[in-house]
Amino acid sequence: MRTRRYPHPLHPRYWPTWLALAPLWLLAHAPRALQRGAGALLGALLHGFARSRRAIVATNLALCFPHLGERERAALLRRNFLAAGAGIVDSAIAWWAGSERVRRRVEVRGMERLQRARAGGRGVLLLGAHMTTLEMAGRALAMEAESDAVYRRQKNPAWERIIRRSRARWIRHVIERSDVRAMRASLLAGRVLWYLPDQDNGARHSVFAPFFGIAAATLTATARLARVGRAAVVPVAHWRASDGRCVVEIGEPLADFPGRDPVADATRINALIEDLVRAHPEQYLWAHRRFKTRPSGAAPLYARRH
Repeated sequence: MRTRRYPHPLHPRYWPTWLALAPLWLLAHAPRALQRGAGALLGALLHGFARSRRAIVATNLALCFPHLGERERAALLRRNFLAAGAGIVDSAIAWWAGSERVRRRVEVRGMERLQRARAGGRGVLLLGAHMTTLEMAGRALAMEAESDAVYRRQKNPAWERIIRRSRARWIRHVIERSDVRAMRASLLAGRVLWYLPDQDNGARHSVFAPFFGIAAATLTATARLARVGRAAVVPVAHWRASDGRCVVEIGEPLADFPGRDPVADATRINALIEDLVRAHPEQYLWAHRRFKTRPSGAAPLYARRH
């Protein structure tokens, strides 16, 4: 099979991407009031113009919060886009602002739990969800504990370069999600490895486990990595407080994990992530088609792309 090749990141077709990054770089160094206003404006623009993503968010909210009325879900959808706008600005700050400025914007709780989990040189698989505070949380934790992170390669090579290089400024190793060998080596070396298993990556290497009561294709890699890396699995929550700060809270290591049943392990992980999401549902990445892969014979849940 021929591998698809993308043009160089500086190819003219990607100049619009680079142009879009310029105001984000400026925002990373702007006064806080301007940053908050820009985040709200970006969120409103996304809500107004990203029609396909808005449809995905609406579908996910209807599936996961059937008890809410239409008006309540519409309000939650709008807050979700506002949080996404704030998340774009937060990402720019995490990528380009100085450490002292970032420290004033974050609060990390529970570092003693992470230190206990690492006792004896044991690796830690840090388990979280795709919240809109992800980049800021990653930067905050990297300032407290040397860490590696798993990421998904971007199709746009300009975005790929900027995201990978920006994260590499404060993360020791940025590991592509298919590089299981590097993940295992990170854990066996006693390092902290960020890993987010809450997206639909297809049926391969997945089992179906409930997420908000819906059968969701869930990677079995969490349990496999914990086993082969002899690692503690530690949940981490992060959210944006009302004053705009990013709060990061490290939980207690999971007991008796992994078990012997991949479905039971996946169900446990999904339940943990569901709890993280329910605490701040407006800040979750609902624009991802989490239920794209369906059990055999089940009807699709999302409208077809045209």
